[in-house]
Amino acid sequence: MQRISVKLLVFFALATTMLSAQASRTWVSGVGDDANPCSRTAPCKTFAGAISKTAAGGEIDALDPGGFGAVTITKAITIDGGGGQVASVLVAGTNGIVVSANGATDVVILRNLRINGISQGLNGIQFLAGKNLNVENCFIFGFTQNGINIALNQASPASVHVLNTVVKNNGGVGIRATNAVTPAVQVVVDNSAVILDTTGIEAAPHSRVTLNRSVVQNASSEGLKADDPASDAQITIDHSDVSFNANGITSSTGGSVAVADSKIALNSGTAMNSAGGSIASYQTNRIHSNGAVGTFTPIPQL
Repeated sequence: MQRISVKLLVFFALATTMLSAQASRTWVSGVGDDANPCSRTAPCKTFAGAISKTAAGGEIDALDPGGFGAVTITKAITIDGGGGQVASVLVAGTNGIVVSANGATDVVILRNLRINGISQGLNGIQFLAGKNLNVENCFIFGFTQNGINIALNQASPASVHVLNTVVKNNGGVGIRATNAVTPAVQVVVDNSAVILDTTGIEAAPHSRVTLNRSVVQNASSEGLKADDPASDAQITIDHSDVSFNANGITSSTGGSVAVADSKIALNSGTAMNSAGGSIASYQTNRIHSNGAVGTFTPIPQL
C-alpha cells in the first residue's frame, strides 16, 4: 500500500507540474526563443512555440514587432499582435493560421495580425472546427487560394465574425464559407474591406453571410456570390459598397441574396446577376453605372 501511495503522489506531482507549465497568458517577441517559458521577461519566438505553453482559453500576446510564423490552433485561445505594431505571419506553400479546435464550445480570437502569403501561401486563415472564430483588426493578403477559408464539417453550430479587417489580393476567394453538413455556419463581416480577389465573398453550401458597413471591390469575377444547390446559402448586404467588380452580386442555383441601403455601382458586368438563384433589392439601394443591371426582385421601403 505504501508503494502504491508513493506512486500516486509522484503521478499527481508530475500532472501538477505539467498543468502549471501552461500559463493563462504567454508572450512572443521578435528576439524571443521557443526554449523560453514564454513569460513576459522570457518570451518565445513563434506562435507555435507559445501555444503549447498556453492553457486552453488563454492568450498569446506580442511584445514587439516580429514575424511569428504559421500556427495550428486546436483549443480555445486568443492571439493578439498588439496595437500599433507589426505582428506578422508570413508563409509560403502552406496555410497561415489553421483553426481546428477540438471542443465544440471552443472560441478562437485572432486580433491585430498581418498575415502575408507572399503570393505563395495557400489560405490565410483556415477554419476547420470550433464554435466561434473572431478575426479582428487583421490584414490578410497575398495567398494563392482564399484569404479566410471557412471549411467546416461539423453538426454543431459554428459562427465567424470578421471585424475591422482587410482581405486583399488573394488568388481565390477573399472570404469563403461552407459546412459539409447542417446547420449552416453563420458569418458576419462588419466594417471591413475585401479587395482585389478573384471572388470577394462566397456563401457556399450551408452558410449564411451578413455583410454590413463594408467594401467589396475589384474582384475579377463576382464581388459576392451565393451558391448552393441545397438552397442553404444566403447573403444579406446592408450599408455596403459593391463596386468595380466584374459582376457585382451573383446568386446561382439555390442561393439567395437580400440587399438594402447599399451601393452597387461601376461593375463592368452585371450588377445583380440572378443565375438560377434569387436577389431581393430594397428601394434604398443605389444601382448605377454597371455594364448591365440584371434581374432582381424590387422590395419597397417599409
